[in-house]
Amino acid sequence: MDRDGLAVVPEATAGPAGPAGSEGSAGTGAAGSAASGARRRGAFRALRSTPFRWYFAGQIASASGTFVQQTAVAWLVLQLTGSAASLGLVLAVGGIPSLLLGPFGGGLADRFDLRRLLIVTQATYGLLAAALWLLAANGAAGVPVVIGITVAGALVGVVDSPARQAFVSALVPPDDLASAVSLNGVVMNSARVVGPALAGVLIAAIGTTPCFAVNAVSYLAVLVALVFVRPLSAGVVRSGGGGLRDALRYARGREQLWVPLTMMAIVGLLAFNFGVVLPVLAKETFDGSGGTYGAMSTVLSVGSVLGSLGVGLIRHPRRPYLVGAALAFGLALAATAAAPTPAVAYVTLFLTGAAGFTFVTLASTTLQLHSSPAYRGRIMALWVFVYLGTTPIGSAVTGWVLDLGGPRAGLLVGAVACVVAAGLASRVRTPAHPDALLTDLPAR
Repeated sequence: MDRDGLAVVPEATAGPAGPAGSEGSAGTGAAGSAASGARRRGAFRALRSTPFRWYFAGQIASASGTFVQQTAVAWLVLQLTGSAASLGLVLAVGGIPSLLLGPFGGGLADRFDLRRLLIVTQATYGLLAAALWLLAANGAAGVPVVIGITVAGALVGVVDSPARQAFVSALVPPDDLASAVSLNGVVMNSARVVGPALAGVLIAAIGTTPCFAVNAVSYLAVLVALVFVRPLSAGVVRSGGGGLRDALRYARGREQLWVPLTMMAIVGLLAFNFGVVLPVLAKETFDGSGGTYGAMSTVLSVGSVLGSLGVGLIRHPRRPYLVGAALAFGLALAATAAAPTPAVAYVTLFLTGAAGFTFVTLASTTLQLHSSPAYRGRIMALWVFVYLGTTPIGSAVTGWVLDLGGPRAGLLVGAVACVVAAGLASRVRTPAHPDALLTDLPAR
């Protein structure tokens, strides 16, 4: 699996005539406020929204299928070539579209209806998975075919990723956005554990080809969900025009936007390179096996699930939360770098996953809360770029650091990046909590 002249405006949900995000309209009384507060508490409160429940259920199936296929593709390439370099080439090529085109994908998301756009992108993903399944079943899935389908999927992702990010905010009331974003993160991080595990069982029992079929079928779930989903909208907003440059100007004038983006660019470039660091840490530092690496990846993923889920308890992310999460992430990375044994590293990696994905979820929620619907697709495209599009550069830099100083040095560089990002954010003066949903939405 893993925005636009027409953008969905989130429904004002606080009261019959109250603004979005308020606790209630004037005159509702203490009982109404208490009832509203009760409705809005809890990490799972976004599931009270029927549109989000449909979408959430579809994402569970689709995300798991995605990681089943990714695992099977890696195994297939190794079977065909016996070369880790060939596998690295496939992974690197798959990241090029996001690196080159990622910031531009939000322009389409800001010009078309998000639900219809996602139906197209998700159906295309399903067709690509089905094509790989049929080719593999006929013995025609060589490395060039795998690279071609990987690149095609990455091109679709340039549009799909920011569209999915922006679509979430149209499915829940503003007060529940943090819960929705955190649950989305839980789905993805859980799929990182469930998908490879299921793929391992299928590969051992019947080979890689059925894994591609599983992924193709999984897209039916999200397509059914999108057909039935009706966003909480009071209408649509026509974009004022402009593309990426206009979005950059918009973000540059709002600290609530450029600060999280800058923090994520620094942290994402140097701290989120676990795919490069963990195998070397397991093998060279702790003289471990593939099982050691698998255990490290698992505890990191479990921590990330809990970190994402914890953000759902927050109604409105504040700057101090973001700074604190970045600092906690840096401390956890430093603790992992200093871990004397694998057992200690498992504990520190759990904390690393929790702190790191708390930071990611807080930053994503902040961007969605503070961006106008007319710009949200392009803002989230910038977010996807600084989070995922910089992976090829970050992986190369981290690999160079590992060659010079080993995995502990790589982890410490990531820790320093987190501290630098937190220091930058703490020095920027911003109003306490201006609500973009109140200031940017046109009069209803």
